[in-house]
Amino acid sequence: MNNKQDTSRREFLLTSILLGMAASSCDDKSNPFANGEHVVPSGEKVKLLSVDGEIVEVDRAYLKPIPDLPPVSNAEERIGIAGKKFVMVIDLSRCKNLKRCQASCNHVHHVHPGQNWIKVHSMQEAEHSAPFWEPTTCMHCDEPPCVKVCPVDATFKRQDGIVLIDSDRCIGCRFCMAACPYSSRVFNWEEPDIPLEIAQQPYHCETSVPQKKGTVGKCDFCPDMARKGELPHCVSACPNGVFFFGDLNEDTVTNGSETFRFSELIKDKAGYRLMEDLGTKPSVYYLPPVNRNFPYESGLKNEEGKGSTTH
Repeated sequence: MNNKQDTSRREFLLTSILLGMAASSCDDKSNPFANGEHVVPSGEKVKLLSVDGEIVEVDRAYLKPIPDLPPVSNAEERIGIAGKKFVMVIDLSRCKNLKRCQASCNHVHHVHPGQNWIKVHSMQEAEHSAPFWEPTTCMHCDEPPCVKVCPVDATFKRQDGIVLIDSDRCIGCRFCMAACPYSSRVFNWEEPDIPLEIAQQPYHCETSVPQKKGTVGKCDFCPDMARKGELPHCVSACPNGVFFFGDLNEDTVTNGSETFRFSELIKDKAGYRLMEDLGTKPSVYYLPPVNRNFPYESGLKNEEGKGSTTH
């Protein structure tokens, strides 16, 4: 028993000496975590394991923020996020044609000027019916015809329901554009106008950045944001809460400020999908433009110099 006590006492004293030496030696000049800039010590000490295997105390002010985790591999990007089935709901009664969704999407994905992955159309169902604004995205179909016609597997569907494009594989044949009944894809005819630091980044399917000449681009549902538990940029950019995004498996969609049961929202608001008779099974649902928040005319000012599309 005495031997054990003596051993424990020696280990305790040795540890105390090491901690004391580390704390005394780790001043502003010798701090291995200092970044060369003038740092005001906070007085709060954090115990860390040094590269030499010693426990050291460092002032918290010297610690650098943890950088973003490295992007997932191409194989993981093609599989998707386990257990998820993403879905979007667009409430046409709230759209004012502000096009904040479009501008945000274009900015984040560095979409070529003159092209849009999100289009806002002026729609009218019949001669005497009222017109309305309809945002359109890629529908991320469960039976996507674009995937079936791609000869190089550049367009693929993930287990979480998202349809993506791998620009490293895309050969620019545009078969997918011809097969898509929603005209949601665009072709990069020219070199993208993006900063050099963006152009030099490795391409990733989940960010769709950087764009490449001779390839096809489209709405990607922002899966990189979904991995972080955040909403797509179009959803968070819309000030009127037009877009709802969520998980079909959890039966929940949200626009950031409002959250609904997806099944109840679609049932109560008579939700529908575009071109249902084609059998593509889109993952984007629409709520009809009834009890509108804004008159149609309020969005006309954002259509200057552009012709409207009726349907």
